[in-house]
Amino acid sequence: MAVAAAAWIGAAAGWRGWLLVAALAVPVLVWGKRRAALVATALLLGVVSGGLAHTRHDATLQAAVPDGRVTMAVRVADDQHRGRPAVTLVRPEALLVGGSWQHWSGPQLALTEDQPSAQVGDRLVLTAAVAPGGRLVRGDPVAGVLRSVTVDIVQSAAEPWLIAGNAIRERVDTVLGPGRGSGLVSGFLIGDVSGVSRTDLDALRRSGLTHFVAVSGSNVALFLAGVWLVTAPVVRSIRMRAVVGIGALVVFVVATRWEPSVVRAAAMAGLVLAGAAAGLPFRPWVALSAAVTGLLVVSGQLAVDVGFQLSVAATAGVLVGVRLFSERRPRFLWGALGVSVGAQAAVVPLLLVHFGAVPLLSPVANVVAAPIVTAATAVGAIAVITSWAPLVGAASRLAELVLGIATLAARWPQLQWFGVLAVSGVAALSRIRRLRPALALVAVVAVALPVVVPRRPPAVPTATVLDVGQGDAILLEDPGGAVALVDAGSDPVTIAGALRSRRIDRVDLLVATHGDFDHVGGLEGLLEAVAVGVLWVPDHPDLGPVLSQVAAEARTRGIVVTVPVVGARATLGSIRIEVLGPRRRYLAQNDGSIVLWVAGGRTLLLPGDIEAVAQLELPDLRPDVLLVPHHGSATTDLRWLERTVGPLAVISVGDNTFGHPASEILDVLQGTSVRETRIDGDIVVSLR
Repeated sequence: MAVAAAAWIGAAAGWRGWLLVAALAVPVLVWGKRRAALVATALLLGVVSGGLAHTRHDATLQAAVPDGRVTMAVRVADDQHRGRPAVTLVRPEALLVGGSWQHWSGPQLALTEDQPSAQVGDRLVLTAAVAPGGRLVRGDPVAGVLRSVTVDIVQSAAEPWLIAGNAIRERVDTVLGPGRGSGLVSGFLIGDVSGVSRTDLDALRRSGLTHFVAVSGSNVALFLAGVWLVTAPVVRSIRMRAVVGIGALVVFVVATRWEPSVVRAAAMAGLVLAGAAAGLPFRPWVALSAAVTGLLVVSGQLAVDVGFQLSVAATAGVLVGVRLFSERRPRFLWGALGVSVGAQAAVVPLLLVHFGAVPLLSPVANVVAAPIVTAATAVGAIAVITSWAPLVGAASRLAELVLGIATLAARWPQLQWFGVLAVSGVAALSRIRRLRPALALVAVVAVALPVVVPRRPPAVPTATVLDVGQGDAILLEDPGGAVALVDAGSDPVTIAGALRSRRIDRVDLLVATHGDFDHVGGLEGLLEAVAVGVLWVPDHPDLGPVLSQVAAEARTRGIVVTVPVVGARATLGSIRIEVLGPRRRYLAQNDGSIVLWVAGGRTLLLPGDIEAVAQLELPDLRPDVLLVPHHGSATTDLRWLERTVGPLAVISVGDNTFGHPASEILDVLQGTSVRETRIDGDIVVSLR
C-alpha cells in the first residue's frame, strides 16, 4: 500500500511534484534500499502520469475549434451522460471544407442534444453550430459545445469489445424499460442512472446508499459468475477460465462506461485471475495496492476523481471491516455490519471534504438495504437474459423498496466535522463499560429527536422566496400548518432540500405557473418526496416535457390536477389565494403564466413570467410585496411596474447570462426596498 500511496501522491501532484521527486526519489534511487527504491519509483511514475494527464486536460480546454456552423465526422467517445440535459462526448476525425473532407484530429467536444441511437465507438457525420470555449461538462474537459445538430450514423463500433459492451448496455435498457424501479435496477447492473430522478439520487446519497449504483466488486463477481456458468461446458481449465474472465472484464468495463469504481474492481479481479492462471495467488491487500498503482501510473487523472477515491477507500474499509466482528454470531448479520461500518468509516473523510456531510445511520441503512439490492441485481440480471416480464417487475419492486429505505434514511441527521468528532468520541467512550447505558440513551435521543419532534410552522402567515438560482420557487406557510408551493426552480435536489430543512412532507397546493424549466424543473421526483393535495397547471396546449410528466404522474397518484380560471380561489388557513391570470390565451407562453394574488393581512403579487402584454391586461393593483416578473427581465412594461410596485420588491434571480435584472427595471425600482435572492438567499416575508 505504501507503493500505491506514493503513486497516488505523485499523480495528484502532477508536474508540481518534481521538487518532491528531487528531494525524495533521486537520493533513494541512488542510495536507498529495495523497498524504498520501489516507493520512490512509484512516486516518480505517478508524477509523470499526473503531469501528462494535467497537460492533456489543459490542452483540451485551450484548443482552438471552428466557430459557427460546420459539418464534421466524429467518433463517439462517451455516451454515458444520457441524463437531463443529455450529453454525448465526441472526438472529431475530419472536417468538411469547400465540399471536400480534410483530416482533423480535433479536441473532444460535447454534443448537448440527445442522440439515443449513438453508442461508444460509432462514427457519425454531423452538422452543428459550434460554440467554442473550453469548459467542463459534468467533469469532462471539452473544447466546445455542439448545438442544433443533425446526425447520420455512418459506421457502428467495429471493435469486438465495444460491440459486446454496447450490446449488453442496449439489452439492459431495452428489457428493463422506463420506470422508477427499473431505472434503479439499471443502475445496479451497469451503473446507468439516467432513468433515476435527481431527487431519488439525492436520497441515495443522503442515506449512504449511492455506492450500490457505483458498479464495483460485487457486480464484477456476479458478471464473471454468469460468464463462467455459460462457458462451463467448453472452458474447464483454470487458465482458460482466467483468460475468458479477463476478456469478460474488458467487455463489462465497456458496458458500464469505465466508471472508476468498475475500473478499480476489474483491475483487481484481472490481477487475481492472472495470478491464478500463473500459479501466483494475490492476497486482497496486494491486489488492491497493485491495481491502484497500475491504474494511477497509466491514468493519472484518476487520482483526483471522486468516484475512484471513494471506491478505493471503501474497498480498503471492507477489507478491514470483514474482521471487525468476526467472532460475533449470527455471522451473516455481524459480517454485513462489519463490512458496512468499515466501508463507511473509510469514506467519511472524503465525504466531508467533497460533500460537507455524512449520513449518521448509513451503516444501518446499508445492512437493511444490502440483501434487497443483491436480490434486485440478481433478479434483474436474470430478467435481462430471459426478457421475462414478471422478473422485470419483481426486480423493479425490490428496487423501489430500496428507494423507500433511502427516502426514509435520508431524513435522519447528516453529520459535519463536529458531529463526526462527537460520534467518534462517543464510540471511544463506549469502551468504558459503565458509561454504555448513558451513552446509549444519549444516542437514541439524538437520533430520535429530529423525527419525533413535530414540525413547527411559522407563528404568522409567511411567504418565502426560496433561493433556487435562476428560477422561481415561493413557499407559503400558514401557522395552522397548511403549505402552498408556487413553482420549484430548476433543481429537484435544491427544492427537496428546502422542504426537508423545514420538515415539510405535505404541500396542500402546488402551483406550476408555466412550463419553463427554471420554474418546473424542480418538480421532477417531488411527488415521491412529499404528499400533494392539489396541483394547479396553466391552460397551455404544450406544458413542456417536465410539467406534462408531473401532471400525468399526479393523476395516476390520485392528486387533483386543475387548470384554474380567473377568479378561482384557495384558502390555506389565514392565507387567501386568488387567480388573476392568464386572462386569455396568449401567443407568448410567458404571458400565459398563472398570476396569483396572495393575502394574509399584507398582500403579495406572484406574476410568474408575464410580460408587457399580459401585465397591461391585469386590473390595477398595488401589493405590499411584488415578486418582479420574469426575474427582472426587460420584457416588463415600465409604466405598469411603476404604478404596481409597493413598499417591497423581490427579484428571484441567480447568476445568469440574460442580464437579469435589467438596469431599466432597477431604475424604476429606485425608492422601493429591493431584495434579490442571489444576494440575500432565501427571502422571508411576513404576510401579517
